[in-house]
Amino acid sequence: MTSFFTDLAQQYIDGEWRPGKGSWDIIDFNPYSGEKLASITVATADEVDQAYRAAERTQPEWADTNPYARRAVLEKALRVVEEREDEIGEAIVAELGGTRLKAGFELHLAKEFLREAAQLTLRSTGQILPSPTEGKENRVYRLPAGVVGVISPFNFPFLLSLKSVAPALALGNAVVLKPHQNTPVCGGTLIAKVFEEAGLPAGLLNVVVTDIAEIGDSLLEHPVPQVISFTGSDRIGRHVARVCAAHLKRAVLELGGNSALIVLDDADVDYAVDAAVFSRYIHQGQVCMAANRILVDRSVEQEFTEKFVAKVASLRVGDPADPATHIGPLISSSQADAVSKLVDETVAAGATALLHGRAEGNVVSPSVLTGLAADSPVLQQEIFGPVALLVPFDGEDEAVRIANDTPYGLSGAVHTGNIERGVRVGQRIRTGMIHINDGTVHDEPIVPFGGEKNSGLGRLNGESMLEAFTTQKWISVQHGRSQFPF
Repeated sequence: MTSFFTDLAQQYIDGEWRPGKGSWDIIDFNPYSGEKLASITVATADEVDQAYRAAERTQPEWADTNPYARRAVLEKALRVVEEREDEIGEAIVAELGGTRLKAGFELHLAKEFLREAAQLTLRSTGQILPSPTEGKENRVYRLPAGVVGVISPFNFPFLLSLKSVAPALALGNAVVLKPHQNTPVCGGTLIAKVFEEAGLPAGLLNVVVTDIAEIGDSLLEHPVPQVISFTGSDRIGRHVARVCAAHLKRAVLELGGNSALIVLDDADVDYAVDAAVFSRYIHQGQVCMAANRILVDRSVEQEFTEKFVAKVASLRVGDPADPATHIGPLISSSQADAVSKLVDETVAAGATALLHGRAEGNVVSPSVLTGLAADSPVLQQEIFGPVALLVPFDGEDEAVRIANDTPYGLSGAVHTGNIERGVRVGQRIRTGMIHINDGTVHDEPIVPFGGEKNSGLGRLNGESMLEAFTTQKWISVQHGRSQFPF
């Protein structure tokens, strides 16, 4: 497996694999074992410029390429992923500490998104609109935005890189991708290798492995890209938005969440427990859609709590390479320390730990906290770790108020024996997505994915990709003769 990483431990610029020219290296570690997987010399701001210029040079010809030919490249990329699925799954386990269940989940979605991207090549259609002016025809063309910068996160790096890269390419754009420093291969150079093997012309996809300490804001400020697609924290997202606004670029921001899973008094408690445990602890809770807050009607609070704690306590914690493991490592020691500190501080402030997780290396066992004060800071923030907050409520109105009492608005869920009641409650919760009688962690290729409030700007998936990665151009044709006032 180490050779897999070392082979991909380079920059990919203008169709060439080459070392970066920066003065320091990013070290790629296995977060469970601490094994060094590879080292990558960072790209400089000059190399970022080279990547964008290559994209700028090659994009017009790609935009003019027959969309069926573009589709063939996307279809080949899907076949490459299918052929190398086992190897990619092992890489996900090794580089980001994903369990085998999580790796399978990520790969399944990645393939679905590649299938949808292949079809997207044929959906960039225009319109002919009427005009109040006699003899005039209004044509509205939908064109590629041009060059797209993509910045991807560490938690689902293969999927979330592909999720922007593939549709942007399908619609005739060129791309410069910067993966997260903790997942430079699965989120970056592996994507380049897939498309290289699929026959994507050189220069259309460039991957720069680097850090803001080396390049500053050059990835955002560069004059070539017209769109920046960023997935990550709302803190960094705000900065991306500010820089893009200053340079009149379009920003598509998929940011953090603080989702609530609501259990109403008529819910199937056993089923709600299963949904809540998965929604909170999938990939150690390092998921923007994870159910940070689990809100339970007081009439079923005791039953739900007992069953929830018992199920969480049964989760197997340890080596993500073991197929029986449910909870693997967090991405880094700093993240593990931050989560452990947060739990300790919350308990010290008066919360009750029904389970108090401890850290061994980067592996943090699950915590379940209850008895939180209404103004507890932990209720307002995204927790990127295996920590569940149980909050009781009295009736729908209070559930909705608590669910909305957060600066975030990404996902959520409502459990009830009455589907339409669940829909009514869901409509009152200010989130971009909500799921009735299900978990909070979902993504599908053709539905609009995105959040409200601090959870982002814009949508991805399906037809939303057209809005994200294309622009519209109005061309009018006067078949007669216009009358001018002078």
